[in-house]
Amino acid sequence: MRQKDDHNQGLQLISVHDAGSAGVSGHLARFRQAFYQSLSKRGDALFELVDAMLCADGPVRSLPELSLVGEHRRGHGSLYAGLAHGRVDVDRLRCALAACPLPRAADGRLVLAVDVTCWLRPEAHTSPERILCYTYGRGKDTHIMVPGWPYSIVVALETGRGSWTAPLDAVRLAPGDDAATVTARQVRQVVTRLIEAGHWQPGDPAIMLVADAGYDGPRLAFLLQDLPVVVLVRMRSDRVLRRPAPAHLPGTLGRPRRHGDEFVFGDPATWSEPEVTTRTETRLYGPALARAWNRLHPRLTHRTAWANHFGKLPVIEGTVIRLEVDRLPSGAIPKPVWLWHSATDLDATRVDLLWQAFLRRFDIEHTFRMLKQTLGWTTPKLRTPDQADRWTWLILTAYTQLRLARDLATDLRRPWEKTARPGRLTPARVRRGFRHLHATIDTPASAPKPTRPGPGRPTGQPNQRPAPRHDVHTATSADTHKTRNSKTQSNTPRPRRTG
Repeated sequence: MRQKDDHNQGLQLISVHDAGSAGVSGHLARFRQAFYQSLSKRGDALFELVDAMLCADGPVRSLPELSLVGEHRRGHGSLYAGLAHGRVDVDRLRCALAACPLPRAADGRLVLAVDVTCWLRPEAHTSPERILCYTYGRGKDTHIMVPGWPYSIVVALETGRGSWTAPLDAVRLAPGDDAATVTARQVRQVVTRLIEAGHWQPGDPAIMLVADAGYDGPRLAFLLQDLPVVVLVRMRSDRVLRRPAPAHLPGTLGRPRRHGDEFVFGDPATWSEPEVTTRTETRLYGPALARAWNRLHPRLTHRTAWANHFGKLPVIEGTVIRLEVDRLPSGAIPKPVWLWHSATDLDATRVDLLWQAFLRRFDIEHTFRMLKQTLGWTTPKLRTPDQADRWTWLILTAYTQLRLARDLATDLRRPWEKTARPGRLTPARVRRGFRHLHATIDTPASAPKPTRPGPGRPTGQPNQRPAPRHDVHTATSADTHKTRNSKTQSNTPRPRRTG
C-alpha cells in the first residue's frame, strides 16, 4: 500500500498539453488553409459557413441566422446550397486533423478515446439509413430507443480535469454495422495517419485507447494486435473471466485445459489476493482504492461477434482493475468500477495511471455537449445522410480551430464569471473572443459575386415529386428490421391529397 497526494501529482500524471505560445498562430493558419483545400465544391460558401459558426453571438439556433453574421458574406441561399451540393474531401481533412499538435501523456504516449453519440431524427420519415439509438432517460428504467444517425467519434484526450479534447475522426454507423468491427477499422485508420504524421515512432510508448462498457475490449485488442495500441475499457459488474489454465501434468489423460478457474466480478470469494494494490488520496473522490489481478481473459464462444471466426478461438489475456472511491462530486452513492487492460504484468504506478486515464475519458462528453448545444451540430433538419456527414465534418473543423486558438484568444469574461488562468479557457469562452481573432487571420475564401435568386416553383403549383419514406433499421441487422407502423414508413411515396 502507498499514499499519494492528488494535488501534487495524482491526475496530473496522465497527459500534458504540449502547445505553447510560439507557432500557435501558424498551426491555426495552416489548418485553415488545409481545410479550405479539402472543400472541392462550393468551398467558399462552406468555409464562410464555418467562420460564421465560430463568430456568431451565442449558440447556433438556426442556419438562416448564420447568413446574417458579418463573416458570412453570402446570402442564405448559398448556405443551403453548400450543405446540399457541396463536397468535402474527407480523407484530406482527416490527414489535416492528424497533423495538428496533439496532447501527450507524461511518458510521451497518445491517449485516444472513442464513443458513439447520436443525432436523433425521430420524425424524419423521409431520411434514409436511420437506426434505433439507445437514449438515456432521467428516471429509473426510462431508457428508450429513438431513430437517428449514430456517429463513432475518436478524440485525443487533454490534460487533467478540463473540457477540451482533440477530435480526429467521425464515422456514421450504417444499418447492419458491427460496432466493434467499425471501431477497430476506424481506430486502425486513425493510428495509421498519426504514424504517418510523425506522432508515433518505433520505440515510443504504445498508443492507449480508452472506451466505455459498450465496447468489447478483448475483441478490440485482438483486432488491433498488429498495431502499437493498448486497450483500456470498462466492464460490466456482472462479467465472468477466467484465470490462466494450469500446467498440463505428464501422464494426465485428456487434452490440456485452455481456461482456469472463474473470476466472478460479483463474487469476492473467487477473486483471491490481487497482484497490485494502491491507495490514492484525491480531492474530489476521497481515498481511491485500486486492486489489480493479472492475466485474466474471457471464455469466448463461436457466437455473436465470434460467430464467423475460423479456427481455434484465441485466449486474450489482460489485467483487471477494480476501482473504489469514497464519494462522488454529485453526491450519488459510488459503485465499484471494473476496468480491463490489454497489457499484463503491471506495476503500481501503471495501475494508478490507468484508472486516472479512464476518468479522463469522460471529457469526451463535454465535447459532445459543446458540439450539440453551442455549435449546433444537431440543429439543422437535413434530409440525407451525406448532408449530415458534410455538416458533421464542418462542426469538427470549427471545434479544431477553437482548440488551436485557445492560447491566442482573449478572455471576454462576463461580470459574474470567474477569471480563467492563461491557457485554461473553455471552448465556449474561446469562441466568444474568436471574432476579434478572426480579423487578424487570412481568409482564403474569395469574395462573393453578385447574383439574384432563381424563380423557384410557380405559385400555386404543388410539388409533383414527393420524397420517399424510409424504414427505421436496428443496429444489429440490415435485412431483418421491423417498424412499428409500416403504413407510415414504407419505401413508396404517399399519394398527395387532391381534394
